Amino acid sequence: MAIKTALLSVSDKKNLVRFARGLVDAGVTILSSGGTAKALAAEGVPVETVEAYTGSPEVMDGRVKTLHPRVHGGILSRGKVDEADLARIGGREIDLVCVNLYPFEATVRDPKSSHEHIVENIDIGGPSMVRSAAKNHARVTVVCDPADYDDVLAEMKQGGEVTEATRRRLAAKAFAHTAGYDAAICGYLSSDRAAPEAERFPEHLVLAYDRAYGLRYGENPHQKGAFYVERGAPAGSLARAESLGAGGKELSFNNLVDVEAALDAVREFDRPAAVVVKHTNPCGVAVEASLEAAYRAAREADALSAFGGIVALNREVDEATAKALAETFLECVIAPSFSAVALELLRQKKNLRVLATGAWLPADHASLQTKRVGGGLVVQTRDASAAGEVLAGKVVTKRAPTAEELRGLELAWRVCKHVKSNAIVLAKGERTVGIGAGQMSRVVSVQIACEKAGDAARGSVLASDAFFPFPDGVEAAAQKGVVAVAQPGGSVKDAEVIARADELGLAMVLTGVRHFRH
Repeated sequence: MAIKTALLSVSDKKNLVRFARGLVDAGVTILSSGGTAKALAAEGVPVETVEAYTGSPEVMDGRVKTLHPRVHGGILSRGKVDEADLARIGGREIDLVCVNLYPFEATVRDPKSSHEHIVENIDIGGPSMVRSAAKNHARVTVVCDPADYDDVLAEMKQGGEVTEATRRRLAAKAFAHTAGYDAAICGYLSSDRAAPEAERFPEHLVLAYDRAYGLRYGENPHQKGAFYVERGAPAGSLARAESLGAGGKELSFNNLVDVEAALDAVREFDRPAAVVVKHTNPCGVAVEASLEAAYRAAREADALSAFGGIVALNREVDEATAKALAETFLECVIAPSFSAVALELLRQKKNLRVLATGAWLPADHASLQTKRVGGGLVVQTRDASAAGEVLAGKVVTKRAPTAEELRGLELAWRVCKHVKSNAIVLAKGERTVGIGAGQMSRVVSVQIACEKAGDAARGSVLASDAFFPFPDGVEAAAQKGVVAVAQPGGSVKDAEVIARADELGLAMVLTGVRHFRH
């Protein structure tokens, strides 16, 4: 249907003038209000104000300006069915509504915002117009995202109107827009404003996600999968990562879960670091003077498991690192960025996916984490601690760790919280040498870590994500040559475990912090 009248009222004015000029060039009359009308008029775009159209001035400091029968009648009109009623109220059909809403979420995030200011940024007229237009998408085109401006103009230029399929797609997007907006308001009003931001558990948790793309399959080939991006996901998160090379295959469900695990682990380190992940568990982690050296050390920590793994790096990937990465079959590499030469080298790998985060989130960034259980969600604050917990811990054995042992314990401890429980990590210096993950018995995790380490277990240090319930864990470690241990403590048998460590000549630090990962 031909568009004759468009109503434009936006908070996000990105590309607004270009869009409005495109509409005017197509013979469309523009209605606008408030700041949008002023912005367009200042750029020479002809505008009829909503106030002039309705014959009713804005009142209550702009709180009421578009809530008028001529506006909503013009949007909701069903053509000839409502022609007489629309004429009776002095209105005319509005064929396109371009509205996005007051920046409520940004206002909430601003620590300077008062409650009163936040409430004033709850949009009323905007959602009403968006919902009216979306409901009447059989006739009306609704646009709430500047990213859709060019597609709308292109369709109008090609066929003189916006297609039914596009109107329907934009209507669905509009309802998602208002649903997410209402979810944010609901979350804010039902949260404890006095609590730290990451600890506000709202009484009503309504989550808004948008489908980014379909996946090759779910965890297994017979399962379907898709990736949904959280509204307002921060820069530096996986949701905002850019795919720089698909390697001929789409990302799978497992790829994304593994990439997130690797990315979360590599954020622990400030110096050049590499993490290799297999089935959500780190199998090799290293910190070195250069990124290439870090990757090579992480890969060699468990070269067998590294084959077909996921690699996360915390620096821009240079040519030397790219050449090292290309030596082994990998599923995916993620890093803040890639040099042009590195990217060219990695794109030659047939099935390698390359992702760039751009911005970088710190290890202690705050967020809420959710996990689906039958009929509901469990929600928790992100485990954002680890750094410095060994150094701040209590030495409970007769022998204190050496400076070199402390360095290894600090790395092993940071890695341990990213390993599935029961988790045991062996390290030497600033690289892992053996990891035991996901076992029902802690002593079995110790045995697996030592087996993975082989001869490298001798002289290594050990981190355990939770306490040792019996002395058998430290006995198994000491038998393979482990010299120092970091663990939370808290077992009823702590005294026995510490006494046995003294008998075996081990140094032991109790951190007082547990890092289970289920």
